[in-house]
Amino acid sequence: MASYTKIGELQISDILYDFVNKEAIPGTGLNQEKFWIDFEKLVKEFTRENEKLLAVRESLQQSINSWHQENKNAELKEYKTFLEKIGYLETEPTAFEIAPKSVDEEVAIKSGPQLVVPVDNARFALNAANARWGSLYDALYGTNTIAEEGETRRTKGYNSFRGNKVIEYGKSFLNHSAPLKHSSHEEVSKYSIEKGKLKVLFSNGVTTGLQEENKLAGYTGEAANPTAILLQNNNLYFEIQIDHQHPVGKTDRAGVKDILIESALTTIMDCEDSVAAVDAEDKVAVYRNWLGLMKGNLEASFTKDNKTVTRRLNPDRFYLSPQGESFSLKGRSLMFVRNVGHLMKSDTVLDQDGQEVPEGILDAVFTSLAAIHSLSDENEFQNSSQKSVYIVKPKMHGPKEVAFSNKLFDRVEDLLGLARHTLKIGVMDEERRTSLNLRACILEVKDRVVFINTGFLDRTGDEIHTSMEVGPMIRKGDMKAAEWLKAYEKSNVLNGLASGLKGRAQIGKGMWAMPDLMAEMMEEKIGHLHAGANTAWVPSPTAATLHALHYHKVDVDKVQRELLNEKNLLRDEILSIPVVNIPEWSPEEVQQEIENNVQGILGYVVRWIDQGIGCSKVQDINNTGLMEDRATLRISSQHLANWLHHGICSEEQVWEALKKMAKVVDTQNDGDPDYHAIGDGYDSSIAFQTACDLIFKGQEQPSGYTEPILHRRRKEAKSKFALSN
Repeated sequence: MASYTKIGELQISDILYDFVNKEAIPGTGLNQEKFWIDFEKLVKEFTRENEKLLAVRESLQQSINSWHQENKNAELKEYKTFLEKIGYLETEPTAFEIAPKSVDEEVAIKSGPQLVVPVDNARFALNAANARWGSLYDALYGTNTIAEEGETRRTKGYNSFRGNKVIEYGKSFLNHSAPLKHSSHEEVSKYSIEKGKLKVLFSNGVTTGLQEENKLAGYTGEAANPTAILLQNNNLYFEIQIDHQHPVGKTDRAGVKDILIESALTTIMDCEDSVAAVDAEDKVAVYRNWLGLMKGNLEASFTKDNKTVTRRLNPDRFYLSPQGESFSLKGRSLMFVRNVGHLMKSDTVLDQDGQEVPEGILDAVFTSLAAIHSLSDENEFQNSSQKSVYIVKPKMHGPKEVAFSNKLFDRVEDLLGLARHTLKIGVMDEERRTSLNLRACILEVKDRVVFINTGFLDRTGDEIHTSMEVGPMIRKGDMKAAEWLKAYEKSNVLNGLASGLKGRAQIGKGMWAMPDLMAEMMEEKIGHLHAGANTAWVPSPTAATLHALHYHKVDVDKVQRELLNEKNLLRDEILSIPVVNIPEWSPEEVQQEIENNVQGILGYVVRWIDQGIGCSKVQDINNTGLMEDRATLRISSQHLANWLHHGICSEEQVWEALKKMAKVVDTQNDGDPDYHAIGDGYDSSIAFQTACDLIFKGQEQPSGYTEPILHRRRKEAKSKFALSN
């Protein structure tokens, strides 16, 4: 049972109180006693406002449900009039442009990949922070980007045939991104720097240079015999690394051992969908890792090949300019922190009645407090060169909820003694009311917004829940071709550009969910750049390195300029509800959809509940590894809730599918020593019961969110496991 310290009318869990006093506040210059007094005032004020906003959400949803029940065959015009009347659809604001100040170039100017990683896993968090630079040769050799067939299959030892294909791919990249005046990089026998220019020598004694000499950014080593050549293209850096003694360098006539790619420009350290933090102990673990990243002292040790390996943050990288002057580049990804939304509460702090307070308020205060340490010029691992703190705020429904976050950030800045708009905000465009009123949402935070991003899964989950009464939704696999989704994705970019985000902020796209299928990612994800997004999510450092190649091929700045004059108001298309008027699915198709959803739910939930893993690679029904988090769970559970509600399937069918898929999931997790089988004890498995709750009670969940059920059941599981130990 958690113990608490009383501060005014609040009760602060001792684990948080000690963490803040002994680890977070020291070094910030803040007065501990004043901090807690001001914190109590802030929590009391904003808790009341938070509750009112959640009540508006529920009231609007009830109105929408009733309207659909009473207006089965209404026209779009009638539906829009109704949404305007109840305040769900708001008036478009007049022209404006955002005006955030002190924004880092990784956010405002450069285009490139963005990692999202659970911050409660220190090793993953450090790997992501260090993914600013990645080995192209390793990324190619270790993935299916290079075809795994015949002589090029991966083998136990080094496969030189595969290695040659990797080198060929790398040299092709160099020819595209840093072309020579004559011939190609395959023919180079020596690179050197001469009179501030790149000099390239061929085996026949002929020399040449770069077609565009300004692509040379620097070098390491001696000018006549550099160990690395630093080049740039489309505002991104990459290194040709040279070592004639290296096993790969020995095989290359110029001694090239690797090509180092500037990869994850930014990383979102996630406190939300990819973590399972349900109590004070969990929350403080999240805050402690974030604090370690901000201080620069986070470490993670693990065993590999019978040796202990310790991960730390990478230092900056140092070079000589073409003229021989020393300079440095960031060695780490610029870190955002994603706070939780407005819905959930946490027992980390209790109010005067012993009730939990909103978790989003706690995150705003304590992640910002931790970030103060990163603002010091004395910090070797300073996160933002512009001394800004970057916070992603998810699951906000409409402009008033965004305005609430802006007001909260104002108060947090005052509490911590930070200048106004030090705290920057990323607005997740993942709820229907936000999508339809996106420019009005951006306007509410125009002086601190630095990021908007689409989220297919959460957005689809909200689409289903909001329109639950309209009819049965199309199959989940058909959603990506639905009119509303294509309009939503396009609208996000066009409204962002219309609001002045170009050159000031990130316009992002969602996650590539299949970390093992990199060849497929390389084919498809370039579409995000052609759509005008200057960042997009990737699931791993390796994926970041490969996705970075897209930004060398496509000039996103040019794409955005071309999109500036396109129509951005796509409300009618976004309001196209993806239902089937007369379902014509065969019994086999219905069963397949049920089992696909059920298997995904069980595969994710069993790790969340039993092991506290909020994001993991889960085998789908076809044994393809998919990155799953609460957003994927939301769409699957809401989809089944919708089909049950409209009689497409029966409870009995779903029950049978749950039992059948439980055995499949058990088999897929057979090699995990920490896994608790669910197939032989449905009644005793809390994870199995959680999956049932998410489906059969899905319709009644606030906005269709999965957190209330997951948190309650995870606490139950933790108590059960504690008693058994």
